[in-house]
Amino acid sequence: MSDEVEPGLVRVRLDLSYDGAGFSGWARQRNRRTVQEELEEALRVVLRLDASPDLTVAGRTDAGVHARGQVAHVDLPEAVWAEQGGQLRRRLAGRLPMDVRVHRVAEAPAHFNARFSAVWRRYAYRVCDHPAGVDPLLRGHVLWHNWPLDLDAMNAAAERLLGEHDFAAFCKRREGATTIRTLRALRWERRTDGVLEATVRADAFCHNMVRALVGAMLFVGDGHRPATWPREVLAAGVRDSAVQVVRPHGLTLEEVGYPADGELAARNAAARNRRVLPLEPVAGPGGGGTGAGAGCC
Repeated sequence: MSDEVEPGLVRVRLDLSYDGAGFSGWARQRNRRTVQEELEEALRVVLRLDASPDLTVAGRTDAGVHARGQVAHVDLPEAVWAEQGGQLRRRLAGRLPMDVRVHRVAEAPAHFNARFSAVWRRYAYRVCDHPAGVDPLLRGHVLWHNWPLDLDAMNAAAERLLGEHDFAAFCKRREGATTIRTLRALRWERRTDGVLEATVRADAFCHNMVRALVGAMLFVGDGHRPATWPREVLAAGVRDSAVQVVRPHGLTLEEVGYPADGELAARNAAARNRRVLPLEPVAGPGGGGTGAGAGCC
């Protein structure tokens, strides 16, 4: 995956959102509806290309996960971009299904890579603990937890997880991929409508990480475990059967952060480095994995 655009092509950044309920995640899958396939096919049709272009995304969301601030890039022929780029957003709006919208289309700066240039991703997870259940108008985006939740206990647990750690205990392992991440923010707030909303921000996330973290904190919030328990699970470094990966529909990718244009090349290089903790032996050549995995949560 190169950061250099081939001669005759121009790199285009797409900012988009989608309702994940009708998708089997972002990435293309055989015989399944995915966001990537819908968007690539729409680009092929509206730009009258011979084949669907390949999209690179900031974070590959799982089945049922939503996005409000997803970012992707695509390399298009210069002539096509010059002729049709100005109308691309409007034409995509006419071709895409209503559960996917592209809000912004722009030529990307040099060295921009939607995945490797990102310095952080911010997700939100929303939970309702009202005894009557979730407002029917919010049911596709809010999880119902049938126990009252202690906000202070959940935030006390969250604070103990911040920083750079190996989150293997909260991730679904993938061969050759590191599970070391820097968790920069994890905070719960109760909205005026009673919904609890977690803000989760990290340099990157490994598979199932956010939903497993939320599952652990819900177990604290409803009194089944003390606030120290999620940190103990983290330190153990192995999956705990008591940690439930909560359902995907409460999760939304809200925003992706990027550095200044002049820092993109350096960021791309850093993101491709093998992540290790200070006391962990450095892997040799072929160690695999990257510092900025695009897998979701």
